[in-house]
Amino acid sequence: MQLDLSPEHAALRAAVREFAQSVVKPHASAVDHDHRFPEEAIQGARELDLLGILVPAEYGGAGLDHLSFTLCIEELAVACASTAVIVDVHNSVACEPILLFGREEQKRRWLPAMARGEILGAFALTEPGSGSDAAALQTSARRYGDEYVLNGSKVFITNVGHAGLYIVFGRTGGDHRAGGISAFIVPGDAPGLKVGQVFSKMGLHGSPTGELVLEEVRVPAANLLHEEGKGFQVAMRALDSGRIGISGQALGIAQAALSEATEFTKERHQFGQPVAMFQGVSFMLTDMATRLVAARQLTYHAAVLCTAGKPFTREASMAKLFSTDAAMDIATDCVQLAGGYGYVSDYPFERHFRDAKALQIYEGSNQIQRVVIARELLR
Repeated sequence: MQLDLSPEHAALRAAVREFAQSVVKPHASAVDHDHRFPEEAIQGARELDLLGILVPAEYGGAGLDHLSFTLCIEELAVACASTAVIVDVHNSVACEPILLFGREEQKRRWLPAMARGEILGAFALTEPGSGSDAAALQTSARRYGDEYVLNGSKVFITNVGHAGLYIVFGRTGGDHRAGGISAFIVPGDAPGLKVGQVFSKMGLHGSPTGELVLEEVRVPAANLLHEEGKGFQVAMRALDSGRIGISGQALGIAQAALSEATEFTKERHQFGQPVAMFQGVSFMLTDMATRLVAARQLTYHAAVLCTAGKPFTREASMAKLFSTDAAMDIATDCVQLAGGYGYVSDYPFERHFRDAKALQIYEGSNQIQRVVIARELLR
């Protein structure tokens, strides 16, 4: 597809860019340095309806498509990657599973508050013993009358402690693999639901990530999402479109790194000329820009396929694999081009490097993306 956007998409990008640059970016360095939740940015996102961007208008959301969502996440990530991942997870793997698999009463119960940002969402799949092998999860979900009782622990949960709703996956059946897994909507204030350790991470310091402990957590049977034993389908579909959002984050970080490296090398002089004029430097910038354009094409293409209801699993994995590797490469080159300034925290170069690394790991590591792509190619 072409990079030319429709007038509607271009207008959305311009609006989110103005917000991101004027409201989000000024706090990005402090959010990173202080390891604090970017409340100013999230409040602004609430006011702009960015927390319900995929939720249809009938449930109080903006009702936009996946390309709009990707543009939103990309522009937020240019300004602050932590803010982008908070908004991304809330929209893609918290709101969307309810929208796609929820019953009508579940949609009307939860989506309006989530779209308004009154409830922040999170996705609780990974466990200490089940990461890439998600079907090996051990959290139990046993039914007693009109309730399910959940016991177990989850790890690496984005928005932990700030979420008012968790999409939690537990084992309800005798099948020890995917067929025994079910999905549940669990309120953040449910008795027995506890926040464990909140991790101190390499990057994305404003995005809380940690453990979620479930001790005799009782939820109504009405909170079962989709059908019993079909939870793994919910998780895999959520991760498919979630990878488009991760790709948008990668585009934003890569764009920020490229723009800042370009300006830095144009302004810094060595040997009587701008550093950017040296062929070795200009060729690095050229390669960075080329990888970014290619990543953007792959990501936007996957987003358009998703919106159109066409198969997009392979394309989403390709976009995630390529764009996140590109973001890491570009952020690394950005640090190199800034020299000593790239290594100190007074400049944004090292923050982009630290933030970019997570993208190659979460929502399915890039090794797993290769497994997904190969399976689709050889199907």
